[in-house]
Amino acid sequence: MTTPAAPDVIDLLGYRIHVGPWMLEQVGRVAAEVAPAHTYAVITDDHVGPVAAPQVVGSLRHYAPHARVILQGITPGEATKTRATWHALTDWLLGERCGRDTTVIALGGGVVGDLAGFVAATFMRGVPVVQVPTSLLAMVDASVGGKVGVDTEHGKNLVGAFHQPAAVVIDPTVLQTLPVDDFRNGLAEVVKHGVIADASYLARSRDLARQILDAPTATDWTSNALARLVADSVRIKASVVSQDPHEAPGGIRQSLNFGHTIGHAIEGLLDFRLLHGHAVSIGMVVESRLGEALGVTAPGTCQAIRETLVALGLPTEVPPGLEITDIVDACRRDKKARAARAVFALPAAIGAMAVTPRGYGVQVDPDTIASSLKAGSTAT
Repeated sequence: MTTPAAPDVIDLLGYRIHVGPWMLEQVGRVAAEVAPAHTYAVITDDHVGPVAAPQVVGSLRHYAPHARVILQGITPGEATKTRATWHALTDWLLGERCGRDTTVIALGGGVVGDLAGFVAATFMRGVPVVQVPTSLLAMVDASVGGKVGVDTEHGKNLVGAFHQPAAVVIDPTVLQTLPVDDFRNGLAEVVKHGVIADASYLARSRDLARQILDAPTATDWTSNALARLVADSVRIKASVVSQDPHEAPGGIRQSLNFGHTIGHAIEGLLDFRLLHGHAVSIGMVVESRLGEALGVTAPGTCQAIRETLVALGLPTEVPPGLEITDIVDACRRDKKARAARAVFALPAAIGAMAVTPRGYGVQVDPDTIASSLKAGSTAT
């Protein structure tokens, strides 16, 4: 086994997030230290499994030689993140005679992390999960903070739980196998973290991302710069989550939903054919425009966000064919809505979020939402 350089370690709510090159080979060591088990159940998908599972399974067998390791793959994609898949995975664990001395290893992108985490949260009333994200989106967002769950026909992430992982293991070297659109998908969350908390991080990450997008084959995927980009984004999210672990109404964790109310609405209306980060990218533009219209966001913020997203090749306009009234209605069904009124987390400026007497959530009437969607939009 390769011994990597010391990873960047971030503490959050009693567990550690390890970020560094070649950490995939250390999953077994971390899991054996923080979540020793009779059985390690690796849940992955059919794209990631053939590439990354051999290293993870080998690491588990090396560092936990007396444990049993079992593996299950699922179909990739948001359409798989359902109660039916949760049912199948829990039945698989029961069929394998797993008990409370089981640790789940979530190996994959955000869909796998959310699903496997929800399985761990509910199996035998809760067993440990080690998150091993393999997409940029999952590294900087989905794997951190303990939100797990599934989608329903009524909306995204409406059935779930808070279940903090025993550890998170992030290996940026796996990003070299990521399709460019999926890399951009994660960059939307990187941009979001810069907008809500750190203008200088936004500038640094934009410059590095442009270098990677311009010359992916020349990128040093083991570089400290890439590891720092991921680790610094994780630090921003960890700082927010540590102050508000369960997203209290109006609490600071709601700031992480910037771009997501509109983004989730668009995703659902398109049956998840649009990548999550691409939908959030559109959402950030619409919601910052909404903030300017309400007077809570500094003028020019929307344009600055839009220019950054365009530079990274991310979409900024609502896709054609969607009805504005449908988007507004979907926003009102969002899990953050109160009394059937949509609630938004809006920036005050680049690097800071707006705080009102109600906290970080701003209730907005349907007509104002519709006006912001119409401005610069192809929706009808």
